[in-house]
Amino acid sequence: MAFVLGFMNWDGYNPMQWNGIRNYTRLFQDSNFRISLSNTLVYTFASCALVVVAAMLLAILVNGKLKGKAFFRAALFFPHITSFVAIAVVWQAIMNPTQGPLNMFLKTFTDHPPGWLTSSDWALFSLILITVWKMAGYYMLLFLAGLQGISSEYYEAARIDGAGVFRQFRSVTLPMLSPVTFFVIITCIISLFKSFDLVYIMTGGGPGRSTKMLVYDIYAMSFRNGEFGYASAEAIVLFLIVLLITYLQFKGEKRWVHY
Repeated sequence: MAFVLGFMNWDGYNPMQWNGIRNYTRLFQDSNFRISLSNTLVYTFASCALVVVAAMLLAILVNGKLKGKAFFRAALFFPHITSFVAIAVVWQAIMNPTQGPLNMFLKTFTDHPPGWLTSSDWALFSLILITVWKMAGYYMLLFLAGLQGISSEYYEAARIDGAGVFRQFRSVTLPMLSPVTFFVIITCIISLFKSFDLVYIMTGGGPGRSTKMLVYDIYAMSFRNGEFGYASAEAIVLFLIVLLITYLQFKGEKRWVHY
């Protein structure tokens, strides 16, 4: 239905009118679409990279000889099961530029702490940080399962060959975690491309258009502006982008995933 609507002009009430490819040609002339696409790409790939690194490091930490590691596993996973609405409200208070505890702390070091969600220079970065904080715990469990599936014999052989901690990580841990890493990257990218609730609650696409994402723009064009045909064209383009990225990742899977 969305594919059909992409070729229509429809406000949700009156009869549909054939619009041909004008919705799609309009997309690439629309600055809102270009900015939304750019913000989505930056947000998705920056967040995914940080999530993968943070999740892997946390998994290695809680997989080692750490006192109370069962508690830390639960505590790190907790943000994942918490509602995005609750998280957004709490982080809005934390990042309040005048009364938030984060800037109150930073004022001991600088007279001009960041504006975070109220600054067009910092808003997208703030959303990335919050996203990493929420998602890292879930992917940590996936990496933890992968780590526990690596036989200790590989590490023993590496130690006998004189490999230190970092060499063991590079030569044993990373290659053996490649299938898990591949799965994490795929699911993380797809999840981040669909991000909506955090933007809707925390910034509304602002300040200006600094945090406007594709899914948020699809929502705004359809349910606020009544341009369901144009919004459907945006949705199809988003689908094709995610499909292409996923295809390229699967295409290159055999080059870097070692079983």
